[in-house]
Amino acid sequence: MNTRLLLAVMICALFVSVFTNTMVNVAIPLIRDQFGVSEAESGWVITGYALTFAVGIPLYGRVSDLFSLRGTFAFGVGTLAVGLAVCALAPTMTVLVAGRALQGVGAGAIPAVAFGSIAKLLAPGQRGTALGALSSSVGVGAAAGPVLGGLIAGAAGWQALFYVTFGLSLVVLAASIFVLPDRISDEPAEEATLRRLDLPGGLLLGGTAGFLLFGVTQAETMGLSSFPVWGCLLLAALAGASFTWHIRTTPEPFISPRIFASRPFLAAALVGFLAQFTNIGSLFLTPLLLEGENGLSPVAAGLVLAPGAIAVASLSPFAGRLSDRLGPRTVLLFGLTFMLVSTLLISSFAVGAAPYILAGGLLLLGIGYAGTNSPAANAASEAVPREVAGTGLGIYQLFFFLGSGSGPAVLGAFLASRRGVPGGAINPLYTLQTTPFSDAFLLTAVAVTLALLAATRLDGKPQEQEKE
Repeated sequence: MNTRLLLAVMICALFVSVFTNTMVNVAIPLIRDQFGVSEAESGWVITGYALTFAVGIPLYGRVSDLFSLRGTFAFGVGTLAVGLAVCALAPTMTVLVAGRALQGVGAGAIPAVAFGSIAKLLAPGQRGTALGALSSSVGVGAAAGPVLGGLIAGAAGWQALFYVTFGLSLVVLAASIFVLPDRISDEPAEEATLRRLDLPGGLLLGGTAGFLLFGVTQAETMGLSSFPVWGCLLLAALAGASFTWHIRTTPEPFISPRIFASRPFLAAALVGFLAQFTNIGSLFLTPLLLEGENGLSPVAAGLVLAPGAIAVASLSPFAGRLSDRLGPRTVLLFGLTFMLVSTLLISSFAVGAAPYILAGGLLLLGIGYAGTNSPAANAASEAVPREVAGTGLGIYQLFFFLGSGSGPAVLGAFLASRRGVPGGAINPLYTLQTTPFSDAFLLTAVAVTLALLAATRLDGKPQEQEKE
């Protein structure tokens, strides 16, 4: 098996899946104008994708452990391609949302299989560089989506976004069929059945994630006191409790309760969630600040974000390799400290100041995030047995994605609640006039502080040293 070719396919697939998600944000006004729908209705173009994606990630991880790796991945990419074609040809808003939901169903396979396959192929202590390359691809896709999406949609219409990504997904699908193995060669041969898959357990976990994500994201527009929001959060709690009971009482559960009882795994998952909460939340706050308060154009706001995005893309592989040599915890503590310092500096001095000052703060944030993203995935991969790496890394990616979804929602709701509140900023060092944004970035500093505390619960030694 050619590991480099497999990694190349996974990198390309991750870029396509992330680009497919982020490219649509800039096209929402065009879609809303064409179909004559409200802002809330057009938001389902994003929400429909996010919900099915969140539900699918853990299911695909488990399926890839039991069934064909190549078949699972090809099914996901193929379903993504069909969803893209549906959106490109969508005659109504309903069909467009259905196509986006279908895209989410397929795209959920990509991170679960990509990260899980690396954990199966490479031994602990050798995964960091590969996981860093995967993380770098995610960063490039996230940064390129709004920029290239805006250029393509502006030049050829929003439908062109889906035609372009449809073509890219077909290339990835063809490559995956030829490059990916049916199963990783050193896996023990096991009988794969639907009973061993434990579909009810997977659906309960997916339902927990879906209800939680919908409740959190809708809280920004509907308010925390809204019945749909509280209803979804309650359903998420009930589904989560049912999942916990189910895996404790089922002979062959969807995922072993021992994984959730693993301190290193839970610490890594929490770090991934909080780091992604901070990173994506900051990328959400920055354009609002620059366009609404500084009067910059969307293109100029994108340039302010560019240095941080470049840092994430270029430094993630190095951070992953370093986490193999020094151990994930050492690199994580360094990266999270960088993130904490940067968010405090932004909250104290950069918000409302000249854009280049904010760009400097975001560059520091990007450096810190690069030192957090792949080492956290590396720590999670070391905490799960190789034979269930797909399931374990699927759960980790679920936490990671929930951080992406909840960051903008929570920070957006917090920002709205701070507008018009009398008095100065919560941060005593802030002296400018844009206090709600200072408060919001201070909240990201709190999230990073919690991530730092979680990182201290990880094992401190490199994996090779533990084997000696």
